[in-house]
Amino acid sequence: MKNKFNRLSLAVAIAATAFASQAHAGGYQINEQSVSGQGYGHAGRSSNVNDATIVFGNPAGMSFLDRAQVTAGGTYLHVNSDIDNASATRSVGGGPEMPIDGSSEGDMVPGTLVPFAFYAHPVNERLAFGFGVYAPFGSKTDYEDGFIGRNLGSYTELTVISAQPTVSYRFNEQWSVGAGITYNRVEGELHRQVPTPTFGAVGMTEAGPIIGVTGTQELDARIQGDDDGWGYNLGVIFQPAPETTLGLTYRSKVSYTLTGDYRSRDANGDIYVNPLTGERQDKSAKLDLDTPETVNFSVTQQMTDRLKLMAGASWTRWNRFNEILVTDPSGDEITFEEQDYSNAWAYSLGGEYQLNPQLALRAGITLDFTPTSDEFRSARIPSDDRRIFSVGAGWTPVDNLTVDLAYSYLTERSTRVDQERQDADGLITSTYTADYKNEAHGFGAQLTYRF
Repeated sequence: MKNKFNRLSLAVAIAATAFASQAHAGGYQINEQSVSGQGYGHAGRSSNVNDATIVFGNPAGMSFLDRAQVTAGGTYLHVNSDIDNASATRSVGGGPEMPIDGSSEGDMVPGTLVPFAFYAHPVNERLAFGFGVYAPFGSKTDYEDGFIGRNLGSYTELTVISAQPTVSYRFNEQWSVGAGITYNRVEGELHRQVPTPTFGAVGMTEAGPIIGVTGTQELDARIQGDDDGWGYNLGVIFQPAPETTLGLTYRSKVSYTLTGDYRSRDANGDIYVNPLTGERQDKSAKLDLDTPETVNFSVTQQMTDRLKLMAGASWTRWNRFNEILVTDPSGDEITFEEQDYSNAWAYSLGGEYQLNPQLALRAGITLDFTPTSDEFRSARIPSDDRRIFSVGAGWTPVDNLTVDLAYSYLTERSTRVDQERQDADGLITSTYTADYKNEAHGFGAQLTYRF
């Protein structure tokens, strides 16, 4: 019997790690690159120029800043997840489904701080340069030991750090354009308890014992992978009137070839060796994938001297992620798992009220739609459509210093995970079903200093 479970697990590890992060834009894509923008739900991401975070929001906006400035801060994310009606089964060789014991405590996402820093420098009235360091994607799910769905996934961690040099040019009072390149570094780790058969004598003949499957055992399978990739972004700002600003930003796909080391250990902590083939389960493999491009459009309207309103829409080309294609150490390509992601939209409305010269108050709401489908939703990405309510404030005690604070509450539609997968060349079938209800709190703070 040719044992492919190590390669399949590796493919899932790399792909799920790469995309678990992105489910937060309609799943887990990180939007926390601006606390001032967080206060109004990022409704004016491409059109509202507040500070140096516009380097990420729309590079064309840098030329609207009146002087050089640096903005740094972060958002702390606290996620609560309730899991109800959880069950799991396992069957061998098409036999009966046997229940698996385990727990489903929930709250598997640890609290996380998402930091960022940006610098913008107007050279003159038309030309500006900028630089930013931020996390566009990131995710971590850490289920408890003995998690009932451990055969489908127990631990996922992804960290993506991007560095972005940017330039913008303002043609006149109405038009400005900007462009930047991004260097992106991704590191990921994933664990799963992989069920595999145990072999022994199941009968006797004159020639000797008959070797067959006597049961199953769980192997501790872990994958670590990393890669880097280049991307770019483009932006344009148009002001048909001084009170109205329109912004459009395009962020490119980023292509990765993730290279990982796979290790699978038995209950004694030893590297597992397939007793039929002698193959050790410590392999290397790679997976080519593209993270999707995004488009953001927003409008900012100055209603009065004190009040401005914002609206925005974002589109992500998630349908690039239809399947997982893995290359094993021998160069063979395997397509083994369908994902069926759909392109997703997010919409936001927000406003800012200048209470006095020192204090600005903000509020916003965002509707964020998931790219995942009911059929292929997984324990690693148990997300659905969400609503995000945000409030914030900006305090400028002196002309060259602003402190921004924001709070966001995210509530997600209840969703169901109903997974099934096969291991050991289809000999073992594992299932996991559960109802999830997720919510999150985001606490943001940033500091802007103008030179």
